Amino acid sequence: MILANVFCLLFFLDETLRSLASPSSLQGPELHGWRPPVDCVRANELCAAESNCSSRYRTLRQCLAGRDRNTMLANKECQAALEVLQESPLYDCRCKRGMKKELQCLQIYWSIHLGLTDGEEFYEASPYEPVTSHLSDIFRLASIFSGTGADPAVSAKSNHCLDAAKACNLNDNCKKLRSSYISICNREISPAERCNRRKCHKALRQFFDRVPSEYTYRMLFCSCQDQACAERRRQTILPSCSYEDKEKPNCLDLRGVCRTDHLCRSRLADFHANCRASYQTLTSCPADNYQACLGSYAGMIGFDMTPNYVDSSPTGIVVSPWCSCRGSGNMEEECEKFLRDFTENPCLRNAIQAFGNGTDVNLSPKSPSFQATQAPRVEKTPSLPDDLSDSTSLGTSVITTCTSVQEQGLKANNSKELSMCFTELTTNIIPGSNKVIRPNSGPRRATPSAALTAVSFLMLKLAL
Repeated sequence: MILANVFCLLFFLDETLRSLASPSSLQGPELHGWRPPVDCVRANELCAAESNCSSRYRTLRQCLAGRDRNTMLANKECQAALEVLQESPLYDCRCKRGMKKELQCLQIYWSIHLGLTDGEEFYEASPYEPVTSHLSDIFRLASIFSGTGADPAVSAKSNHCLDAAKACNLNDNCKKLRSSYISICNREISPAERCNRRKCHKALRQFFDRVPSEYTYRMLFCSCQDQACAERRRQTILPSCSYEDKEKPNCLDLRGVCRTDHLCRSRLADFHANCRASYQTLTSCPADNYQACLGSYAGMIGFDMTPNYVDSSPTGIVVSPWCSCRGSGNMEEECEKFLRDFTENPCLRNAIQAFGNGTDVNLSPKSPSFQATQAPRVEKTPSLPDDLSDSTSLGTSVITTCTSVQEQGLKANNSKELSMCFTELTTNIIPGSNKVIRPNSGPRRATPSAALTAVSFLMLKLAL
């Protein structure tokens, strides 16, 4: 009887050690089937090195050429190619905004994802990697940031947009690229053509892609107390060349033009992914990330879908692309919905106001860092002439995009180089999913040594 019990225990020990050593036991249920995405240029190289993947990729591209989704899926070869690619890094690949081979990366991404959806989607998935930084990170990096030592009286009277332009002139890269787009966008071609919009857009893209956001955001999202400041903010992108036109096209037509270009399509999809109003979050922004929304908004400047402030009112924030819904026919409801994602977007409005106030997301119900309010729509006011020649001296004006420490209920963190007043929201999120991983969480597994100790104890007891 004792020998039979010992034999059973040894069998149990063998099975336990096998299960502990198996690869499936090393993966928690949260991570099963998930793999970290690589950029599409690298994924394409990996696919090209594998004959099966390479041939299937070529087949799929041929399948997508000139065929609708139903026709493609009806073809067995196309279906087989898609199934193989869904298991390859190429299918889950993403791109980084401003990367060296961004256009090539986006072309690879859309070569797979275009045509795989059932008709034209209103919201498309973003081809870019998710943003993990927050506004507080920008406040920390900004060497010109000094909110804690500011005189509230001086701050209230200061033109923050003018201060931001002066700060840009103190940075060589910012000053160079800003001067470049101002020169190009103000250059008149002929009496009938006020500027070269294509070159103006290119210069604006270079500015917003290559200059750190602690400079560009302060020019684009500066808070204003008067009309002169708000007009300077509106004039940041030289709208007479980059934004306005003789007539406003239909918004759905403008979206169609944008989606024919891989870069414009990607930036628009990224804006919808990061700024689409969410009523399940405190801030109305996806994942409560203001930084992701503002970055996506700035990323659309310099394309056909370039957005801008509709007027120079300091009391309300209303932005829109240069389009309307006139002539939409039976598509008017869809057009209005598309336009409202800009003009009546609580996530975008709250993000712009939060940056202007120098605050980030604080999920504590006791002392919220920012009260999201509904800004009223205002009538368009006459624009003021823009003064684009800024002094390179900061003078006595203080750049204050942060509210007082006392108002936020935070302790000051003083240093020689900068003062910070911010709150941080940090979570670890698996890219491409909505699952949050908490430190030291997840199922705990028994170790082999613990199993051996338990079995040895039972064998000794039975033997006695």
